[in-house]
Amino acid sequence: MTSVVALPTTRTAPTAGVSGPPVVLVHGFASSADLDWPAERWADVLTEAGRETVVVHLPGHAGGPAVGSPDEVTSAHLIARLAEGIGAGEVDLVGYSLGARLAWDLAGVIPVRRLVLGGLSPMEPFAAVDLAVARAAAAGGPQPQDMLTGIITHLVTTPGQDTASLLNLVEGLAREPFDPTAGAPQVPTLFLAGQEDPMAQGIDHLAAQVPDSQLQHVPGDHVGALASPEFRTAVLAFLGL
Repeated sequence: MTSVVALPTTRTAPTAGVSGPPVVLVHGFASSADLDWPAERWADVLTEAGRETVVVHLPGHAGGPAVGSPDEVTSAHLIARLAEGIGAGEVDLVGYSLGARLAWDLAGVIPVRRLVLGGLSPMEPFAAVDLAVARAAAAGGPQPQDMLTGIITHLVTTPGQDTASLLNLVEGLAREPFDPTAGAPQVPTLFLAGQEDPMAQGIDHLAAQVPDSQLQHVPGDHVGALASPEFRTAVLAFLGL
């Protein structure tokens, strides 16, 4: 049996008496743990409230392992590596964008008390990316004519990105596209979406599939919603903080 290599995490211990389970934070695609979950906005607040924070570093991103092959990051394998990195025990799980897509499935694998899914698309964008065109463009070739492939190419080629790893991640996840009809989370769930976020269009249909769920819209587009005070306020209130 092939061993599962745990994904790296950054853990911050509570600075007050423990008031609940650890809070796991999973960042989005072509972002990072530091960008999506800056400590002054998240870990500092959570640990002062008595919660350990566990910030996950996804493969191909800052703080995470490189991705040498798409086989390393198929959805099932990635979920197993997330679970191994988080460890045993009940948690509150918060994911944004790609992190929310992974958290949807992860909630069926590890014990989750409460689940927050932000900026989640009901579609699988990676399956529609023309990877041959994206790789050629990243190597200096013609820019993609397809809008989605162009967006992904832009994201993975911005300064500081591990372009090859991110494209391998896209290919690996595209092999097992996100299928919300295959199984919805069975825990209390908060869906959050930016009012101007086209990526989250249709999130209401996802919320309707989860029996014990809430849906809330906050100001901002896909990037701005996560950075908004309203997003953090809604998460903390849902977690009972």
